[in-house]
Amino acid sequence: MTAPRTVEDLPSALDDAALADRLAGRRPAVFLDYDGVLTPIVARPEDAVWSDSMRRTVRELADRVSVCIVTGRDRDVVQQLMGVDDLVVAGSHGFDIWSPTDGQIGHDVLDDFTDLIVETTDTLRTRLDGLDGVGIEPKRASVAVHYRQAAPEVHDRVGAIVDALLRENPDRLAVVPGKMVYELKPAVDWNKGKAVLHLIEVLGLASDDVVPLYLGDDITDEDAFRALRGRGIGILVGSPDDPEMAGRRTDAEFVLASVDDVERFLSALGR
Repeated sequence: MTAPRTVEDLPSALDDAALADRLAGRRPAVFLDYDGVLTPIVARPEDAVWSDSMRRTVRELADRVSVCIVTGRDRDVVQQLMGVDDLVVAGSHGFDIWSPTDGQIGHDVLDDFTDLIVETTDTLRTRLDGLDGVGIEPKRASVAVHYRQAAPEVHDRVGAIVDALLRENPDRLAVVPGKMVYELKPAVDWNKGKAVLHLIEVLGLASDDVVPLYLGDDITDEDAFRALRGRGIGILVGSPDDPEMAGRRTDAEFVLASVDDVERFLSALGR
């Protein structure tokens, strides 16, 4: 297996012949993160609404090949932001998978984590109270602590509070690091990569004539890139000019520099 590379070392998915060769004569199955892939990263999560042209591009692609949205957001939230309800969506890092034809798609590791998430959310609200620019976002199976709008001197305090909570709950909670966010989730063996592999099986995409493609930008998407090594293609969305991306090591094999490039790539894929 190829060792992880930096974003600066990756070939572009828009003009690399090796990617075209791997797709030749086979059907793509496309898995897409939402924030940072279908819409730019924004200061307030509720403002991340994709463009009309991106919506058309994804809908047109979904008429031709399998398209699934895989996101850390709650499934119903991302469906509301997209304004569509006819795509397969794996929300909450794959804890909540839904299909427009089959409804809820179950898997063995899931349980009702409502009490744990409520307890964790309440604790975070108490301990983070008074820290300006810090937002708490409870979800179905996790709770996110956003600090993008906080002053730099607050960042370390947020990290220390999250670390302390994890030390107090080593068998109950785990953290999913992201772009200016800590996401606390149940300490179970499930992530975006396992969700993608599960979807490949239940949607009948495990045949040799199908190539799974995963497009993601965040640290959480690395699980999916690793899961598809040897059976699919991981595409990192991000530019080395982005301070949060420069020098980052990734298991993706190709790169797209921006959301605009994603739209161009998906449009070409659908032709």
